[in-house]
Amino acid sequence: MTLTAPLRFDDGVLLILDQRALPAEERWLRCERPSDVAEAIRTLAVRGAPAIGLAAAYGMALAADDFDAAASELAATRPTAVNLRWAIERVREAGPDGALELAHQLHAEQEAADHRLAELGAERFGEGDRALTHCNTGPLATGGFGTAGGVLRAAWQGGRLGQVWVSETRPLLQGARLTAWELDREGIPFRVVTDGSAGALMARGLVDRIVVGADRVAANGDVANKVGTYPLAVLARHHGIPFYVAAPVSTLDPDTPDGSGIPIEERDPGEVVADAPALNMAFDVTPAELVSAIFTEAGVLEPPYPDAIRRILARPEAGLSDRSAGQAAPRRYP
Repeated sequence: MTLTAPLRFDDGVLLILDQRALPAEERWLRCERPSDVAEAIRTLAVRGAPAIGLAAAYGMALAADDFDAAASELAATRPTAVNLRWAIERVREAGPDGALELAHQLHAEQEAADHRLAELGAERFGEGDRALTHCNTGPLATGGFGTAGGVLRAAWQGGRLGQVWVSETRPLLQGARLTAWELDREGIPFRVVTDGSAGALMARGLVDRIVVGADRVAANGDVANKVGTYPLAVLARHHGIPFYVAAPVSTLDPDTPDGSGIPIEERDPGEVVADAPALNMAFDVTPAELVSAIFTEAGVLEPPYPDAIRRILARPEAGLSDRSAGQAAPRRYP
């Protein structure tokens, strides 16, 4: 079954599939102003680093008056994902008259990038592999084919995937609600597990590889992703399991030297518990040394990551100012 695209621009309005209502209901939000899009991003009606970047790009196209004010409002919604500001800056450069055309272009580029990095990632899978993934990184999170979720889809289509372990992803259950919904619609075998089950699964030899997405990759290869990713990487290293990250080139952030410089969003404690003090960090940072490889549309990055990231961003077709590398020949870096 073809999955529903989470974003579409129709007759001057951005329609967003409200991911807060899934899987019980497919409810669409009509966004007629940049402030509507900002609210959808802030409240997680749309989420996933590439998807919120696309939503912001379309939000800029809705700015009838103050283009700069729209950019500021949209950029302030979520601090960790670098794709958000990347997309906003691209649209600002295009100006109000070119905003919608560029937003459509970015959407098409994301689709191509997803497919390409998914193909490269699927090459690392073997027949019958059991993969564990965290949070949601399929079409809902990218507006395209999916990053880590796309790798799983490509591996399944290529006969290289046996089953997916889906961590529930506390506290908002993006795994149990969204990834499970996507996999079910695709007919991919999966089982939802509690976040705390990952170590037991690995100890029993039930996980062959782990693939996750990213909201930002620092210049040294440190990876910010949904909270709970870091302990998965530590467990994977202990058990000798490959730990892969799948992310488009737009998620690479050469201006942030390492993970310590990545802002970590803290959300409402009420998302965790209603009647006790709580700290609700939305993301954590996985050190580069725990990452086996990073799949991008322009090639597979391998350690040492500072050199690999610098080289891939130096390629004109893979640069942050012109991401057309979805059509480039696959390469390995360094």
